[in-house]
Amino acid sequence: MAKYVAAIDQGTTSTRCMIFDHSGSVVAVDQKEHEQIFPKPGWVEHDAKEIWQNTQDVVEGALRKTGSGKEEIAAVGITNQRETALVWDRNTGEPVYNAVVWQDTRTDRLVQELGRDGGPDRFRPKVGLPLATYFSGPKVMWILDNVEGARERAEAGDLVFGNMDTWLIWNLTGGTDGGVFATDPTNASRTLAMDLQTLDWDDEILGIMGIPRSMMPEIRFSSGEFGTISSGPLQGLPLAGDLGDQQAAVFGQTCFDIGDAKNTYGTGNFMLLNTGEELVHSKNGLLTTVGYKIGDAPPIYCLEGSIAVTGSFVQWLRDNLKLIKAAPEVEELAMSVEDNGGCYAVPAFSGLFAPYWRSDARGAIVGLTRYVNAGHIARAVLEATAYQTREVLEAMNADSGVDLKELKVDGGMVGNELLMQFQADILGVRVVRPQVAETTSLGAAYAAGLAVGFWGSIDELRQNWLQDKEWTPQMDETQREQGFRQWKKAVTKTFDWVEEEAQVGA
Repeated sequence: MAKYVAAIDQGTTSTRCMIFDHSGSVVAVDQKEHEQIFPKPGWVEHDAKEIWQNTQDVVEGALRKTGSGKEEIAAVGITNQRETALVWDRNTGEPVYNAVVWQDTRTDRLVQELGRDGGPDRFRPKVGLPLATYFSGPKVMWILDNVEGARERAEAGDLVFGNMDTWLIWNLTGGTDGGVFATDPTNASRTLAMDLQTLDWDDEILGIMGIPRSMMPEIRFSSGEFGTISSGPLQGLPLAGDLGDQQAAVFGQTCFDIGDAKNTYGTGNFMLLNTGEELVHSKNGLLTTVGYKIGDAPPIYCLEGSIAVTGSFVQWLRDNLKLIKAAPEVEELAMSVEDNGGCYAVPAFSGLFAPYWRSDARGAIVGLTRYVNAGHIARAVLEATAYQTREVLEAMNADSGVDLKELKVDGGMVGNELLMQFQADILGVRVVRPQVAETTSLGAAYAAGLAVGFWGSIDELRQNWLQDKEWTPQMDETQREQGFRQWKKAVTKTFDWVEEEAQVGA
């Protein structure tokens, strides 16, 4: 009898396989980083073949660590970095170019051109998104326009597109030998090309972007059987769940009720609020996205606030400035000082996402004096995550008309106690961490297990959620608002840094 469910979590910096038991507890995990490729300023790429090899390695590693065979696994789910776009040849399985990562800004000129007729919200009524370099559609346009012969091959029906979930589903189920070419609505809703009402590709938008419909995967469901894994240690098991990483965290945090919200602290930060079956269009810079779709049930929608750089800001301190040797050291360094010393750091490395959507912005550290030291900079880096989260929360409160009373948090940064306390202080609400902080993988497992009956209902999933720790606000109102005012002032210093000529020549 099956005792476990496996999740493949294909993230921005690494791929891992996690195996969970019926209580949602982690049984085994194996993880492998992949190369971050930076060909030019603002360009970010991944080698999709390296990611596929790493996927096979971590699946084997996790299964070996359980000490069990595949017969004890009921199903496999996938979660993935969203908006990272890959184009490959359906006949050979070879990518025509590296995967263009969600952080990449090379499509800025294309985005401007798309917005000349209708502005940045040209497609928003249908797709719930503003025109931005963040999303997959313009990345596909760039590949078709810049890779020799790509457009001709695409129009001949030889090339296909997918976010990283589609690439893995296709390879796991056979690749060139009958692989399933599909995605789910959470990933499809991040392309700028899916109609949120019909959950189908919009032919008019595809035509405007010059993307042949034959390139686009079938949009299925988030929880439901996609196909059977065709080879490797999980051969013969059902592939039964697919969720973009942030929606997977919604599932893993069991945010199944209207008004439930979670914030994931990873490479970037992503806050999602469940709005139920109602499509809420944002007036405050947020995204409207599909939260999940369970089989034939109606889709559940979310409002989302996306922040490009949070955990990767700590990586920048480690890798570029060499202020720390390992990411966890940032907390100790930040605690060596009492406050930020008047220093604020705005990590607009790829422009600013919600609620500003300014691709012309670039990062800045402001308020520097001779007093400021490495500890103050480390503290400012952590505080940037909390301040950006507050900006998103305020937009979310305005759009939904409901003030959030508590925030469920997850992801790699929530082990940082200094950050979590500061987050509660700056928001003025309770911050709650679950026992399983890596809820992205858990959500993918839940979706797959639900589809095959390993879990009987979402109520059963709710019963698995257990609190680990909570933080309550300790900062007085005057101090909170003064710090936030200074932060917003610092953000304005990042605007208009990239001039149009530089963008065009990028």
